[in-house]
Amino acid sequence: AGPEGRAARTALALREATAAGGWTLLDHPMLALEVAGSPAYLEPDAVVVHPDGRWTVVEIKSFPMIDASADPSKVGAAARQAAVYVLALERVAAVTEGAEVGHRVLLVCPKDFSNLPTASVVDVRKQRAVTRRQLTRLTRVEDIAAALPEGTTFDPACPPEELDAAVAAVPPAYAPECLAACELAFHCRARSRAEGAVETLGRSTRGELGGLTTVAGV
Repeated sequence: AGPEGRAARTALALREATAAGGWTLLDHPMLALEVAGSPAYLEPDAVVVHPDGRWTVVEIKSFPMIDASADPSKVGAAARQAAVYVLALERVAAVTEGAEVGHRVLLVCPKDFSNLPTASVVDVRKQRAVTRRQLTRLTRVEDIAAALPEGTTFDPACPPEELDAAVAAVPPAYAPECLAACELAFHCRARSRAEGAVETLGRSTRGELGGLTTVAGV
């Protein structure tokens, strides 16, 4: 039971479908991907197994496709999301005879604000390469834990002052995008601003500044 069991059953279903040599649609399968040394469980909308053993990710979105085109920013976000699923599928395909993960995914959207679906093929090779590179650069959880003071815990049952000290022991890794995804983003932003870190200006700006690490230095 649980996500680990579902991921194992998905891997078995993919192997059986590939061996059968026919068309198979897996609805909301569970995939596993290692992120910083820990398993992350993912649930794509669907995966299609082709008769030739190729696997295709299907991503279903609610934004419309008008005259065969959609909002580029939303399509880009969907492509990045699908690229993560492709990477997770590649782990299963590596141990499945005759399997291959397609680098093109099927994006399904409403057609012209109607209830009718339409689909478009999106090449995610670029997004896959970027995501793979980012994953290899992530610091492993074990390395982060080893750098913490002995006895540090993030148990919510601890007194507030102990939790504050535990959080303060972890260096902030802030970027403006964190505000939309992490409850600790305001904490990290405040610390980064206090330290004058250029990361508060955004990842693209940080990349342009090269060896400059503080706002004062800029």
